[in-house]
Amino acid sequence: MSAAFSGLTARSLGATANGTRILDGIDADFPSGSVTAIVGPNGAGKSTLIRILAGVDRPSTGRLEWEGSDWFGISRRGRARIAALLEQDSVAELPLTVRMAVSLGRTPHAEFLAGPTRRDADVTEESILRAGVAAFADRQIGTLSGGERQRVHLARALAQEPRLLLLDEPTNHLDVNAQLRTLALVRDLAHTHGLAVVAALHDLNLAMAFADHVVVLDGGRLEAAGTPQQVLTPTLMARVWGVSAVVMEHPLSGSPVIAFDLPEERP
Repeated sequence: MSAAFSGLTARSLGATANGTRILDGIDADFPSGSVTAIVGPNGAGKSTLIRILAGVDRPSTGRLEWEGSDWFGISRRGRARIAALLEQDSVAELPLTVRMAVSLGRTPHAEFLAGPTRRDADVTEESILRAGVAAFADRQIGTLSGGERQRVHLARALAQEPRLLLLDEPTNHLDVNAQLRTLALVRDLAHTHGLAVVAALHDLNLAMAFADHVVVLDGGRLEAAGTPQQVLTPTLMARVWGVSAVVMEHPLSGSPVIAFDLPEERP
């Protein structure tokens, strides 16, 4: 891939676990300045792909490049300064306050034997405000609800000041208001601040509403890629998810929304 490309690109990515092929020949681009949603049925390989894109796991085959450079040729610390990962059901094992947990996002930027800087403190507070966790910033994480903890982990990811933000089901445990606010925030980070945002999502309507690009996985293979309107068609949703779907216009926003039903069973 040309170095002129801004973002992350995957070519022929494959992954195997215990002799089972999880991903097979994934070719996809994840450009800066946009939100890419990875969608697919349960077991399609979404979380595996997210972890490989984050550099947490290595692919068994294929290549990843960040702006023309081998992603795994960059040091672990270097990748941590570029990419932040918000995983499903992140659990904090240590008895930390929210502010302390968010400040851990500054770790990749710390100098050896140096303490926190004024910049670290400012970024931590800004991330707390952006993620909407200021109201409970001094509480212990263990006292929070699942949705509140999810927002804390988002704040910690933001504190890394990433250029690549990877989210595995970021709306897990969140109520409708928090889901919309979270995805509106990451879309703003992409469009206004130039981040490459990649989110694995189950909810196709959220992908339709907030993503610039959609990558559809099915059985570990790339089924389709493109804009949500190009990709999330009734024909594809019937083939991949086994549902009847109609794409309609939202009565208030005018944006496309999807209505689902089970297909009629033939006698």
